[in-house]
Amino acid sequence: MKYSVLASSIAIACSLPLLAAANSPASTTEAGIEVITVKSQRGLISYVSASGTKSDTPIIETPLSVTVLTEERIADLGALTVQDALGYVSGLYNGPYGLDTRGDWAQIRGVSPVQYLDGLKSLFGYYNNVRVAPYTLQQIEILKGPSSVLYGQGSIGGIVNLVSKKPEPVTSGQLWAQLGNYSRKQLAGDITGALNDDASLQGRLVALWRDSDTQTDFVPDNSVVIAPSLSWQATDATKLTLLANYQQNESGSSTQFFPHQGTILPNEFGQIPSNRFVSEPGFDKYDTEQTAVTAIVEHDFSNDWQLRLASRYSDSHADYHTMYGWPPVLQDDNRSVNRVVYLSDADARALTSDLQLHGKFDTGTVQHSLVAGFDYQHAYTDNDSFYAATGGLLDLYNPVYGQVANLPTAADIADSPASTTYQAGVYLQDNMKIADKWLLSAALRRDRSTTNPQFGSSATQHATTGRLGVMYLFDGGISPYLSFSESFEPLLGTDAFGKAFVPKTGQQWEAGLKYQPKGTEHLLTAAVFDITEQNRTTTLSAAQAADPAVINPNGQVQEGEVTSKGLELEAQLAWDELDIYTSYAYIDAYVSQSNTVGELGAALSAQPDHLASIWATWRPAALANWQFGAGVRYVGQTSDGTAYVEQNGEVLNQPLTTASYTLFDAMVGYNFGAYSLSLQAQNITDKTVITSCLARGDCFYGQRRAISANLRYSF
Repeated sequence: MKYSVLASSIAIACSLPLLAAANSPASTTEAGIEVITVKSQRGLISYVSASGTKSDTPIIETPLSVTVLTEERIADLGALTVQDALGYVSGLYNGPYGLDTRGDWAQIRGVSPVQYLDGLKSLFGYYNNVRVAPYTLQQIEILKGPSSVLYGQGSIGGIVNLVSKKPEPVTSGQLWAQLGNYSRKQLAGDITGALNDDASLQGRLVALWRDSDTQTDFVPDNSVVIAPSLSWQATDATKLTLLANYQQNESGSSTQFFPHQGTILPNEFGQIPSNRFVSEPGFDKYDTEQTAVTAIVEHDFSNDWQLRLASRYSDSHADYHTMYGWPPVLQDDNRSVNRVVYLSDADARALTSDLQLHGKFDTGTVQHSLVAGFDYQHAYTDNDSFYAATGGLLDLYNPVYGQVANLPTAADIADSPASTTYQAGVYLQDNMKIADKWLLSAALRRDRSTTNPQFGSSATQHATTGRLGVMYLFDGGISPYLSFSESFEPLLGTDAFGKAFVPKTGQQWEAGLKYQPKGTEHLLTAAVFDITEQNRTTTLSAAQAADPAVINPNGQVQEGEVTSKGLELEAQLAWDELDIYTSYAYIDAYVSQSNTVGELGAALSAQPDHLASIWATWRPAALANWQFGAGVRYVGQTSDGTAYVEQNGEVLNQPLTTASYTLFDAMVGYNFGAYSLSLQAQNITDKTVITSCLARGDCFYGQRRAISANLRYSF
């Protein structure tokens, strides 16, 4: 990529969000266009989310666990990636597999969530998508627990919905220059405003250029993003918004799959350095490119009935070349690993749409807020690859590169069958407010999912999911609730008896309390939950293995089950000079049913038992224009995913657990006129941590110290 040319073209600016009065919507008018925002005075707290109900609903009137990170909160935390931004959310473990330049990973309540962008699923397949730049986002919404009733197939963990910046009628902008360790250089800008006299046409342009290394030797983290958008108020009742995005990333494999010995277990040669590179310089790469266009049409039939259609087409491509030690075990010399070579040429093209009808009406003392919808996904994925154990030995303590003769090239990649997946779902939700005190939320959905491989027969699966929640609104701002929700996840293939797999299904019971004290900007939430997921695959039992009806003795049966229970606490507090964001979670996620030896009772891998964090920002009146921030993140121990097994007094298996760790973050900033300077640091003590280790033998290093100096000019 010609970064120098693209960097010189970035001369644009970013809009500062409109401020709103505490606790309530505030509106301003420019050229007849009303703008409504619901945020705290400094924009750090959002009191409204669209993810929980697919409509803008106050969080304290949503009988589900929802967390919203505003654009200001993301900047305040100094998040360099979406994964960074999630580090202070209760019940969410960001980066379970360490620092990974290939994507943003997280676990919610023990399971990976599904990523959405502007309410539409954004990731299809594996390692074929670009990593979203947080600078392009207006906010991040996290919906915890099973969410299929509104979003279709997904995990029991929930969803992370990224919300793009959209045009605004008030002209404003920002230029941003950033320098950091690992030779990080970044320029970005964002400008928005009205494009005609009556502000019926509004535009926005976001752009970013970055040239950077990473803590892993020979692995870059370069990016170019161009994201223009246009909003047209065609009539008083109809609005069209177009969002375009072009992104190109140049990176490599920062995740190295280091063996247990030399990371979590001692080795005579000491700790394997966290910056060690296992692949080959000049060969290793993870280069991605994506073009996407999103259209959002909103039409008001009346003050109470609206139609909304959102649709996106995306085209992604990834070139992936890497080497890694496999199996992840040191050789007899306790220094070297035997490397395998992997190349892939991956494509993903997806069309996603969601048509929604919103309506409000009363029946006696009951106020109804109705959402009826139909959504559709058509995703084509093709991953052609090459794999061979021809990478040779590499000494992890004194690597010598360039010793591999005849490295494979793209010409060696074999053509693999492509696959097309279709999903269509219809859903209906009614949020009922009864006598202004009781809230009853009921939803039902029916899905059909079909996968058509290029070769072989197609597979179609159906699922019906629901959700029911009840909440009571006390006068003092306290809202207790109880809810039940479901999820489903398609599973392809056949079991040991030749029967087609059915979808995995999940159910969650959740009880909670939300509190927004009157006359303050504070928002506090608490929840306890109990989730089970059925129809997971497991090995045959002894009785099943003896059944003459078995077609494949090495096949699987759907008798596995996972349970996740826990407690989550989260508080966002705001005073004139001080803001605090704090959270705590206890999560007990384990295999509750399995025929596989060593799996029953095992804690889910890479899931900490305790998570706690606190971030505080202080803007002292006595030191005008200064701001100071500090944060602490505690991560409890994780398991490798195996169970303790004892037989006849002999321990056959002892789970391997990582040690808990605590990280510190900090920020200092100064504003002078239209300019602002800030210095931000994550893991300021440069602590080397292991985020998780898996039973297959590999461990993952977390992010080392990351420092960035920022200069922003706003207008």
